[in-house]
This record gives sequence, C-alpha cells and structure tokens, in this order.
Amino acid sequence: MAPPEDDSGEPVTPAGRLFLLPEMNNIIHCAIGLKNKIDIDFTRSAIKNSLMLKHPRFCSLLVRDKNGREHWKKTDIDIDQHFNIVNQKNDSRSSFTDADDVDRVVNEYIADLSVSTPLDISKPLWEVHVLLEQNCAILRVHHALGDGISLMSLFLATCRTAGDPEKIPTLVTGRRPDYGKEGKQKDWRGVILRVLQMVWFSLAFSLEFVLRILWVGDKKTVISGGDGVELWPRKLATAKFLIEDMKTVKRAVANATINDVLFGVISSGLSRYLDHRSPKALQEGQQITGMAMVNLREKQTLQDLSEMLKNNSGSQSRWGNRFGFILLPTFYHEHNVDPLEHVRRAKKMIDRKKQTAEAHFAYHIGHLAMSLLGAKAAYVLNYRVLCNTTFTFSNVVGPQEVITITGNPITFLRVNTSSIPHSLTMHMVSYAGRADMQIMVAKDIIPDPEFLAKCFEDALVEMKEAAAATV
Repeated sequence: MAPPEDDSGEPVTPAGRLFLLPEMNNIIHCAIGLKNKIDIDFTRSAIKNSLMLKHPRFCSLLVRDKNGREHWKKTDIDIDQHFNIVNQKNDSRSSFTDADDVDRVVNEYIADLSVSTPLDISKPLWEVHVLLEQNCAILRVHHALGDGISLMSLFLATCRTAGDPEKIPTLVTGRRPDYGKEGKQKDWRGVILRVLQMVWFSLAFSLEFVLRILWVGDKKTVISGGDGVELWPRKLATAKFLIEDMKTVKRAVANATINDVLFGVISSGLSRYLDHRSPKALQEGQQITGMAMVNLREKQTLQDLSEMLKNNSGSQSRWGNRFGFILLPTFYHEHNVDPLEHVRRAKKMIDRKKQTAEAHFAYHIGHLAMSLLGAKAAYVLNYRVLCNTTFTFSNVVGPQEVITITGNPITFLRVNTSSIPHSLTMHMVSYAGRADMQIMVAKDIIPDPEFLAKCFEDALVEMKEAAAATV
C-alpha cells in the first residue's frame, strides 16, 4: 500500500527519508520487562495521555506530496490500532529457569518481528506488543521517527524513579570530551602536535571509510554476512553483564574507560566463538571490522528533551536522527593471550578514533549524498559499507536507578533493530547497574547465538579474574 498523497505537513528529514526506503525500512524494537502483571486498560490509558503522544512524530502519518517527497501530517490517534495483545504461553517442557524461559520467548518473538512484520503506514509508525504471560511490552518504532538518544529521552520522560514516584529519571552521559584541552602539555608545541594527530588520523580513517564503500572488505569468516542477508531468518540472544565487573576491569588498565572494556569484551568474545566454529582457520591478528554508531549531539541529557520538542532544526540537541558511525576494527587472537591485552588494544584504537572527525565525516557524506543524489544513492553507499564489514554495534546509556512505568517497576530494557546485511548485530543498553546486549544473527550463518552470548559473558569474567590478580 502506497502512502497517501498530500502537500501539507512537516518535511521528513534526510536521514528519515533514508530509513523509509523499502530496501531499508529500519525498525527499532525496545523490550521492556516489568515486575508485575500488566494492566492493559490502565497502560493503554497512560500511553494515550503520555508525553509520547504529544510529540508530533508519534501522532503523524507519512504522506507524499505531488513530487513524491515525504512529509509528516498530524492525525488523530486511535490507541487501539497501536496495541497488540499476545497470549504467548511458556513451553512447560522447557528445562530453562523462569527468567531464561521469558528471555527465550521474548527473543523468539522479536526475531520473528524483525524480518516478517513491517509497520503499517496507514497509521503513525509505532506500535506496542504486550506479551501478557511474560510481563513484557515491546515498543516498535520506525527509525525515521528518531535515534536511540531521542527515543530514550522521550521514553524516560514517561517514567518515574522507583524511589520517588514524582521524579523523572535522569540520563547521565555528559559532554563529549574536548581533546584540545586534555593532557599535560599546555604549550603551543603540544597543541600543534594534537592538531597534526587529529588531521592525520582523520584523513587515514576517512580514507578507509571511502575504500570500504568502493571495494575493500573483510576476509570472509563463518560469521560474515553480505548482499541479501538482511532478508534471512533471524535468531536473538541476550548477553548480560554487570557494570561493576566492567569497572573492575577498567581500573586494572591505565586510563581505560567502560567503552574500552566493552570493545575488549567484543574482541575477546568473537575470538572465542571463531575458535569454536572454525579452529585454526583464521590468521593471528586477522581484522574483523564492525560499524559502531556514535551520537553527535553536544549533550545527551534528558533535559534536552524540552528543547528537542520546541525546535527540530535549531540546535545540536534537536530531535531526530543525529548520529554517525566509525569503523571499529577488532582482531582475532588465540585464547592463550592475557585477557586484559584485549582491553589495552581496544583502548589504543579508541584513543586514536577519539582524535578524529570520522563519525562527523560519515554523517556529512551521507547527508551530502542525500542532498545531491537522493535517498537511493545514499542507501547504496551505506549498503556497500555494510556488505564490506562484519558486524554492527551500538551502545545506549540508560538510567542508573530502577524506574517504573505506570507504577510498575521495570526489570530490564533491551533494544535491537530490524535486519541489515550483517549476519551479526549487537545493541547494548545499560540500566540500573546492568548492561544487556541483544545479539541478533542470521540463523543460517550463526545458528547458536546463545553460545556467542556466553563467549562474551565468559570473556568479561576472565578479564575480571585477571584484573583481580593484578591487585
């Protein structure tokens, strides 16, 4: 069904037009686990009166004008059209614990949604699926409506902290570091050196990005995706981490960050999995390249939501999709290396990335392609990079305290997106001292994502043990 034609409404942003292409059609799935039984009528009423439905993106239809350009047109919301109630029974024959059984049912349901159920464009592009038996709500939002930071800020504005029912949760991430002011060298020589490093690394990484568009790709492994893989059936598993464990590892590596630890875990976990699937097949140090999403807003706090709602075009904190990406090289290493060495290598690589404008380059080259050549050309460029790399990764910082929605405590927050040519996508959300990473795979390429999740979990445990031994 084609969108209705209309010449009124707010134009869709360039990034939104890219996500709306039939070839792309990217949908975000947010699984919200709840402690108590879900009261459908109360939840429906709460959403109907929430800030979410005051936001123009969530109460607008996608329409096209006479020239085929997409616009958002305000419409009345029938909340019942956006609710799907699912009585998905747990398998009583399963040997899993209750929590594991819930994870399995929810992940299977989301995996099926990711490849087989597009959003209906005859209504605003979002919906809620409620799995009654699992006490879980799945919010499906088209990526054209906003990115992770926008949607997390809006979601938190509808929640309250468990300790204070009147308090809105905070999203503490802070500003992006200003590398021109860091370090002990304050004289002009230090400034010049840092500028030269920034220019050099920016040119080098931007050239690699261009080469990935043209022909340079990873060597094929048992986890490689490629052209057409976005249409293949999916499986979904969850890797679970404690933030405190990551902090323990962080303290064992000089000047490391949580992101350094996280990327070290990914490098180690992938090496473990590849050893299992194809022993002796990879060369030591073989590169396995990912695409990591990077938020480009100056600030990422919940307080920016009011500014986002007021003005969609005035500030760096505006609503919508404002992210670039960096190429994230990880390397295969045999299991007998020092576990903390994965973190040290990750830190060295990330420190270089921090000195570049790679994410901004990726964002602006996409925007330029959209403006000059149109959405189809921008899609082809993006698709080429995806086909020449191996995995996608994103990390969204969630609230640090336990929060509630409609008075019901939230037990977990998990996010993933619909299929892309990668056979492996990983999306992490931190919440209340934990971090859950959703691992979406093409099941004909990676048939055992649960084992891959365990490889990541074991990698962090081994790093924690190695960190404890250095004390």
